Amino acid sequence: MGTGREPRVRVARRFGAGAFAALLAAVLVATACSSPPDDAATADSGATDVATTGGRLHGIRDDTTTRFLGVPYARPPVGEARWTLPDAVDSPDADVDATRPGHPCPQSMPVPGGAPEPAEDCLTVNVTVPRQPRSPGPLPVMVWWHGGGYTSGAGSAYDARRLAEQGDVVVVSVNYRLGALGYLGVPGLEGGGNFGFADQIESLRWVHANAEAFGGDPGNVTVFGESAGAMSACALTTSPVADGLIDKAILASGSCMLRWPDGGLYPGVPALGPYASRDDNEQASLAAAQQLGCTGDDVIDCMRALPTESLLTVGDSFTNQLAYGTDLLPDDPAAVLRDGRRSAVPVITGGNHDEHRSFVGGLLAATPDAVTPENYADLVATAFGERTSAVLDLYPLERFPSAGIAWATVVTDSAWSCPTLAGARSMSRTAPTYLYEFADETAPNVNGITTIPQGAAHATDLPYYFDLGGESLLTTDRRREIGDQIIRYWTSFAHDAAPRVDGLPDPGPVDADTRRALRFATDETGEADVAADHRCDFWLGDEPAPQGR
Repeated sequence: MGTGREPRVRVARRFGAGAFAALLAAVLVATACSSPPDDAATADSGATDVATTGGRLHGIRDDTTTRFLGVPYARPPVGEARWTLPDAVDSPDADVDATRPGHPCPQSMPVPGGAPEPAEDCLTVNVTVPRQPRSPGPLPVMVWWHGGGYTSGAGSAYDARRLAEQGDVVVVSVNYRLGALGYLGVPGLEGGGNFGFADQIESLRWVHANAEAFGGDPGNVTVFGESAGAMSACALTTSPVADGLIDKAILASGSCMLRWPDGGLYPGVPALGPYASRDDNEQASLAAAQQLGCTGDDVIDCMRALPTESLLTVGDSFTNQLAYGTDLLPDDPAAVLRDGRRSAVPVITGGNHDEHRSFVGGLLAATPDAVTPENYADLVATAFGERTSAVLDLYPLERFPSAGIAWATVVTDSAWSCPTLAGARSMSRTAPTYLYEFADETAPNVNGITTIPQGAAHATDLPYYFDLGGESLLTTDRRREIGDQIIRYWTSFAHDAAPRVDGLPDPGPVDADTRRALRFATDETGEADVAADHRCDFWLGDEPAPQGR
């Protein structure tokens, strides 16, 4: 992160059996090594006041934006309110200091520098508004749901000033409950399995109630997220509660249809996707409760009496996924997409060219012999069974600089890129859908991983539209150009649902046969055949295995 200090990379065992959450959280660990500036101390021209349903906010201004930090959108989910659905704030007469970030929600990974210590009283948003809007009317509102494997992260880690000012939009970043506090679902618990998701939805209700106070348009709300945040946003488009809450969605590295093969995330982790059935969630929740010594009829009372720190210890066994078969998610979001039953909101969806290098790199940092030339074929066999020979023919080890790169490419194509393409094709049945790919192979190594070249790995796109840890990592002209292009592409979509960037190709909305995407690459931005590049005809079953790459 430009500090001269190496971030700690840890491969933990969460998200199902395993590693997903900690690997996704690596970017937050790296960000923690660089502290953002003390906003209250460096802002000029004093505070500014805004009246909201939660009280009068006293924010801060700088040269380009006005910000309101740590603004409560729901009552603290503490004590008897732990594991209850969010309760909207309603205290218009309160006086709120909105000059510093709120508490991140409890998590076991390091929290970005400059933020307060994690606490269960964490349901806050950060609002960034351009000081000199260029649009004549109310501004579009873009609501950011951070990633982190459903177990880590904070809205305050993402400095939205550049995005708000360049895009002429209001940006709202959200804290939501994480880990067991966000996704526990023992039988009989109202809202169980989806408290973090319910928080995200409540943040949208807060936006609708208060957008006008910030110069925003409550009738033009775009939810956007990366990784687990995008998976949540994608799930929202399949939920019956989505109607009227969002007008558009942007999904970065988080399609509903992602699915990792056996051992694909981490050796020993079974095949899984971003969502779990309520039955599976309940079983995992009961196992977590038993691990904490809570059994019988008073499981919830017992767990509500436990200190926060105890709840963080079950991350190794608890399934941190959104639960379907629930009021908020009646059906598996992937099935809803396949059936063409999602909400008719326009969507931008896409991902990174080398997604899984973050994961393989993190794995190798912890276990150097986890992926070797000797066990590469075994990894493929575990993941793909009877298709092993075809996969090895398509991805022969000798065509890659290392076994780690080979395995990362296999999982990127099969679990990330091609399911994202399939999701875009399915989503196009109900509303205009646009497909992109981030492919800057010189992207900043925000994950701090050095075991294999990261290229355009998972999370490396984040500094192109946010400043992480209070500093810009766009240190070359081309990086800055790509960042400007992505911001214009996304914010033009937020303004009028049609992403357009002057001087760039316009692939237009996708259809059921789409193969091409707008690619933001190292040398140029243009259209690319992502289906061919990621061998999607093979992975999506459209034809037999083609020649090796």
